[in-house]
Amino acid sequence: MTNPLMHQNERTEWFTHDRFGLFIHWGLYSLGARHEWLKSREFMTTEQYDKYFKRFDPDLYDPELWAEAASNAGMKYFVITTKHHEGFCLWDSKLTDYTAVHSPAGRDLLRPMVDAFRKRDMKTGLYYSLLDWHHPDYTVDVKHPLRYHPEFIQQDRNRQFQRYVDYMFGQTRELLTGYGPIDLMFLDFSIPPEEGFPGKGKNEWQSEKFVNMVRELQPNILLNDRLEVAGDITTPEQYMPKEWVKVGGRPVVWEACHTFSGSWGYYRDEESWKSVDMLIKMLIDSVSKGGNLLLNVGPTGRGEIDERALERLQGIGEWMKRHDRSIYGCTAAPEGVKAPDDCRFTYNPKTNRLYLHIFSWPFKSIHVSGLAGKIEYAQLLNDASEIKMKQGAKASSMAAGALSEGRDADTVTLSIPVKKPNAAVPVIELFMKPGAFA
Repeated sequence: MTNPLMHQNERTEWFTHDRFGLFIHWGLYSLGARHEWLKSREFMTTEQYDKYFKRFDPDLYDPELWAEAASNAGMKYFVITTKHHEGFCLWDSKLTDYTAVHSPAGRDLLRPMVDAFRKRDMKTGLYYSLLDWHHPDYTVDVKHPLRYHPEFIQQDRNRQFQRYVDYMFGQTRELLTGYGPIDLMFLDFSIPPEEGFPGKGKNEWQSEKFVNMVRELQPNILLNDRLEVAGDITTPEQYMPKEWVKVGGRPVVWEACHTFSGSWGYYRDEESWKSVDMLIKMLIDSVSKGGNLLLNVGPTGRGEIDERALERLQGIGEWMKRHDRSIYGCTAAPEGVKAPDDCRFTYNPKTNRLYLHIFSWPFKSIHVSGLAGKIEYAQLLNDASEIKMKQGAKASSMAAGALSEGRDADTVTLSIPVKKPNAAVPVIELFMKPGAFA
């Protein structure tokens, strides 16, 4: 019998190699410019929200520029919100008029985006919201904009949720048959019962049937696990896991999804923007724990990526240009290998190289325990300049070892320059001896 885990590993091989992707949240909420959940947060009716649909005209939209910025930042795949919770569709869906084609945009916005990213050899990911605050048969839950509207709640008895599920299946079929090979699908999300409202999960979404359809249409696609059934990828959101993510006690393929600031959609006045250094450290931290980083941009209503995001993408790209081999193809260090304080290890099992990412630059020496006799050569990755090593215990006749560096027999001391290299996070590349981790 074929091992299903074998197929899972084959499907995820590109994903665990590429490690870094771009998330794009773009929809009508970009005109509100105050959070992608504004319809729910402000309890807006469809009629009130319709002002954005009537004025959605991204005249400066150039997906070639988006793809170029992502590629230059070192990203290898992208995920675009084809439909967010608001229900608005970026593609020419035949199942609704609530699409970019019927807005002032007047065209399918998805197809040129997919083409632009593929031209740069980037994998294609499609986000699709299971929630839909526009569809007439989508029933009330704790996230719905009109969850406290008595008349709307009363009308729930007349809604036929199966019609919405059929719509969801139909739109997914459109996306997976109309845009060529799709590498990843990010489905969002199941809702627990809260505040007296019923939840929506695998039974409501008919998740097993849905996954079977998706696999039939795109056998090599990767799915997340937000349908309340097993997927290929687990997706922690807006936090950094403390270790390799486990499900049922077993390590899984995982990807942390994060924003540059506090929202996913364009938010004009939001000011909690992460620095370039912090974002680079988040990428490193994810890979050091066996995971990926999916970093989000929220383009404006005119179709441009926020200049604050572009600035950070450029900064990340500068670092990746000289350090990407400590990210691509890398994973957590072999079991038992512990990074020094304020450092992270990543490891490439194919090249047998260990990468020491130094978050805080110390004075003259870095002591790495457990690797004495296992390192063949060491260099700074940014300029390939040699890092000299001292290995094993150093004897001293001075009382209490005054001239000893405190190194035991298993420790390697890396002699680093006093001045920190000109890199957001310096990296030392350690060429390991054959069989070092056997």
